[in-house]
Order: sequence, then structure tokens, then C-alpha cells
Amino acid sequence: MKLLDPDWNAILHWITTPWFTIGSTPISLPRLLGLVLIVASVWWFAYLIEGGLRRIATRGGQGPATRSNVYAVTRIIRYLVWIVGTVIGLNYIGFDLASFALIGGAVGVGIGFGLQNIFSNFISGVIILLEKTLKVGDYVDLQSGVMGTVAEIGVRYTRVTTNDSVDILVPNSEFINGRVINWTFDNEFRRMRIRFGVAYGSDKQQVREAGIAAAIAVKGTINEGRRKPEVWLVNFGDNSLDFELMVWVGHERITRPGRTKAELLWALEDELRNRGIEIPFPQRDLHLRSGSLDVKLGNNAGNVTIGRPAPGG
Repeated sequence: MKLLDPDWNAILHWITTPWFTIGSTPISLPRLLGLVLIVASVWWFAYLIEGGLRRIATRGGQGPATRSNVYAVTRIIRYLVWIVGTVIGLNYIGFDLASFALIGGAVGVGIGFGLQNIFSNFISGVIILLEKTLKVGDYVDLQSGVMGTVAEIGVRYTRVTTNDSVDILVPNSEFINGRVINWTFDNEFRRMRIRFGVAYGSDKQQVREAGIAAAIAVKGTINEGRRKPEVWLVNFGDNSLDFELMVWVGHERITRPGRTKAELLWALEDELRNRGIEIPFPQRDLHLRSGSLDVKLGNNAGNVTIGRPAPGG
């Protein structure tokens, strides 16, 4: 058997020679490649386990609450498989687990110098999954102005899909540290308020009938029991009587607030117009005075008055 070429012997020696040591564990190229292979395999296996468990648990078409619980449990199982599989793999290829105290110290320094956001988002994601204050399918309104449906809760971020089908990646820590309005947290119904105004002198009873008729005309609104639409007189405005149309809506309408409001306003304008009820616009009077003329312009009345000023004016 021929000896290896001297160049190949040098390369083989370089590959097998430890580069450095962590604790009592020598680190060489084969050990690093083995670590990468094990970690990649563990993450791939965890992904398969999560998907398989989710398909088995959701077989039969459970409701949204059950699906969200299954999502949270399988995602936590995935994280546990990552951690346990990685530790077992490291121990198998010869890493001294006691030496991880040094690695933990280095990670702690790294967190202090720039990884704190990543670590914070990871812990926030775990808290969200455990508390179940936020679930896949919930419609949320964040303090930053983001509104949409929760599509995925990941390790670092939560994916929120807006009604324009735009995916926004929101750091998990924002759900823990900021104000979050969860429109679909634990109730299938929510009440919407549609503010509108009518001209002074309008029949209030007719206004109420118009508002209720408009609410009933829009599909998806609720008109039963204690959740019937109502019309409230809420203010005497500068140019109008101000009302609010109070409408209860279901889950489908909750997740489409802009569309729901637009349809209610459309139906409301139709009902008011059919009853001859005027929707006023702001009125502004402009007075122009000179030495010989007094001019009054009214943009609401549609007239112009010209006269001489009063004595001493």
C-alpha cells in the first residue's frame, strides 16, 4: 500500500489537528462539521414533528380555538426538540457539556453587546405561546398602527397579514411591551360605532329609523336579543345634530373594519336621502366692510347680501 502524498498528509494533519479548545473539548474541523450536521438534522426533524402533530391534531376540522391551541403546543414542542436534540448531539460527538459554562458566559456578553433584542424576542414569543393572549387567526391593532390578522408566531417575529394582503413582520417584544388591541380575543361579537350628523330641525325618530334600517341592510350585522342596532344622539354640533349608529357585528365583519364602516355609511346615506333628511356641511359666513358697503357671503345659504353700513359703522 502506497503512502499518501506528502501534500495530502499535510492537509489531513491540518484537518484532524484541533484548532482550539473549549474547556476540555478540542475543536477541529470534523467536530465542527459534525456539529453543523447534527444541529441541521435536529431542526429539520423538529420541523417534521411539528407539521405531523399539527396535521394529526387538526384532523376532523376543529374550531378556531382548538386550532390555535394545537399551534401553540406544537410550536413549543418544536422548540423543546431543538434544545434537547442539540444538547444530545453535542454530547454524542464528544463535547464536554460542563464547558458550556464558558459558552454561556460568552453568549451572555454577546446578549449584552447586541443580541439582547434577539433574545428578548425569543422569550417574548415563548410567553405569547404559553399565555395564549395572542393566537393565530386573531385580528389585532398595535400601538405602532399595524392592523391585521396574526398569520404566524415565530421565534423572533410574529407575521401579521393586513386586509390588503401585506405581510408585516412584527418583533415579538412589541406584543409584550406595547399596547395591543385584540379584536377577537375571547368573544365572537364586537360593537362598532358609526358617527354621522343631520341638519337641525330633522325628525329624530326618522333619523333613528334610517340608522336601524341601514344596519339591518348590511349583511353580517346582528339584530337579535341584546345586540340590536341603536341610534344615539351624542352631541349638538356647530352645524348639525350628531348621532352614533351602534352596530354589533360577527367575526367576519370584525376582521374587515374598513369595509364594514364603508358599507354602513353607504347604506346610511341611502336611508337618510330616501327620507328627505339633510346631511349638512360646515357653514362659514364672511363679512366684508368698507366705508360704503357691507357685504355678507354665506356658502351654505347660497346668497350674497350687499347694503350700506349702519350709522357709525
